[in-house]
Amino acid sequence: MKYIISIYILGVAALVFGLILFLTLIFTFILKPETYDPWIKKFLHLFFKAIHTRVKVEGSENINPKSSYLFMSNHVSMFDIPLLGGFIPNFVRGIEADYQHNWPFYGWVMKRYGNITIPRENIHQSITSIRKAEKIIKNGKSIVILPEGHRTLDGKLRTFKKLPFYLAKQVGVEMVPIGLSGLFKLKRKGSWIVRPTTLKVKFGNPISVEQMEKLSVIELRDLTKDKIQGLIGRP
Repeated sequence: MKYIISIYILGVAALVFGLILFLTLIFTFILKPETYDPWIKKFLHLFFKAIHTRVKVEGSENINPKSSYLFMSNHVSMFDIPLLGGFIPNFVRGIEADYQHNWPFYGWVMKRYGNITIPRENIHQSITSIRKAEKIIKNGKSIVILPEGHRTLDGKLRTFKKLPFYLAKQVGVEMVPIGLSGLFKLKRKGSWIVRPTTLKVKFGNPISVEQMEKLSVIELRDLTKDKIQGLIGRP
């Protein structure tokens, strides 16, 4: 039965997400991003309802939807991106692995949408990507980064990359840790079994610019990891 349920949910997910991508593509040609962005969030809310998955949001009172932030989240599942895109209330764009923008249709839409690619194996091009993210933030928008770089294999946090925290110290905006829970049960890497469940998006208290300036890159990385761990609960 679990295989039948999984096939059904993945089929619905592919159909609904494909429709959202198509509508997003159309919007990028006829509307300003600030105009269509709230609609994309509403569509992504419907996406999770379509796959029988409830989403609970906690800590949203910690952030101002009209402010710019650098969001940092744990990386669990293929559903992370639509979850963050739909439930972060701010105008936000993401940093993705460069190979994802080579995927048919999805990659084209994400380029039009404004997400940034980052090559994992080329430090010089990675720095160029970080510079693009810095420009987006300084233009009044927010960025979300998954500093582990890869999805978890066992439900625990992986090692955080250092590069995102160089960006954090340069952009002059607060950083908000986000803990995602329930995604490992919903769909884990390497398995095609999907188990409808309740997901949680928990926003932590922002880390101030002043606090980040006092910390080294390593100290900021470790502090952020500890805060995210606290949001998702100790393993």
